Amino acid sequence: MAKRANSEGSIYRRASDGRYAAAVTWRDPETGRTRRKTYYGSTRAEVRTKLAAAVERRDSGMPVTDASMTVGDWAMTWLETTLRASPRKATTKELYRRLVLTCLLPTRLARRRLDQLRPSHVDEFIIELSSSRSRHRRTEDAQAPLLAPATVQRVFYVTRLVLNGAVREGLLGRNPALVVRPPRARRHAARFLSATEMEAFLEAARPTRAYPLLAFIAATGVRKGEALALRWSDVDLDGRQVLIRATLARVDGTLVASEPKTASSRRTLPLSPPVVELLRRLATAQEAERAHAGNLWVETGFVFTTETGGPIDPRNVLRAAKVAAAKAGLDGVTVHTLRHSAATVMLEAGVHLKAVSEILGHADIRVTADVYGHVSTEVTRAAMESLGDRMLASD
Repeated sequence: MAKRANSEGSIYRRASDGRYAAAVTWRDPETGRTRRKTYYGSTRAEVRTKLAAAVERRDSGMPVTDASMTVGDWAMTWLETTLRASPRKATTKELYRRLVLTCLLPTRLARRRLDQLRPSHVDEFIIELSSSRSRHRRTEDAQAPLLAPATVQRVFYVTRLVLNGAVREGLLGRNPALVVRPPRARRHAARFLSATEMEAFLEAARPTRAYPLLAFIAATGVRKGEALALRWSDVDLDGRQVLIRATLARVDGTLVASEPKTASSRRTLPLSPPVVELLRRLATAQEAERAHAGNLWVETGFVFTTETGGPIDPRNVLRAAKVAAAKAGLDGVTVHTLRHSAATVMLEAGVHLKAVSEILGHADIRVTADVYGHVSTEVTRAAMESLGDRMLASD
């Protein structure tokens, strides 16, 4: 056997088949036992390369070999350990859990072993997601829409977190998703209603129980969950303002009011006289319902409630908005459209972008600019007319 080169360690040539072999040992941090891994190759240089990579991983604190469990198996463990113990909001945890269960686990990536995972597999995963259909339990697969680009991007980021967890646990040496270009989610111009369309929408909703809630969102621009979590203790009708400090969402099958995602989402909003009057009428109607319900009434303190005082399910609000839009002959209108419409009205009225951003509770003014940068042609036209009047006034 040829003499070993310096620093080659345990490289040797096997007499049985002439192949070169190299062994590296390390202490398993989980069991405390000494483990050994042997690498083979047809040339000394090939084995030297494998050995050097293994030693580098060992000396840097990474596992010499990746775990053989599948991505899907680890993802389930991650849900029950790392995600559950994280300080993230309950609604965020619920979102991540749903994305893992409905979007990651059904893919080929979930069936791959961690020790066989490559960046190209993550690329393949993105392609598979982009051609996948939404798995809504009330929709047949053949009729379901394709996953939205924003959803594909969100699933990718969650999967990257899952694999980061595998690295932290010593199951994976490096996260292959870190070197993959994230899928892009192009922002589309926000759909908003004109004054005539908004009037038609609210008129269609007026006979329904959802009218006060939908009108409140349209007049203030608050998020659906923020409106549903609003309590009378946060409403000052005499001072004409409300404090937005919570959001209502379904978590593990239960409606939960929790703190907003960001500090900027907690804000005080002034109320216009029509909105104050809307809330006064609602308070009177709620008192009558409380008396009628008797012992069935559940005191939650929410402004918008069911007939017995309980919180309103966000899904029922979505359905109410869909029905009202259909009755008004409007396409592509959701509850969020009302928020977009409120923002557009403010911007078209000349309200500064920063003020609109604060009213909407955006974490960054750039978010407001990205979503509402288009606003409408009226804003652009008004700006150019103002510029022309100032610059050419002397001509």
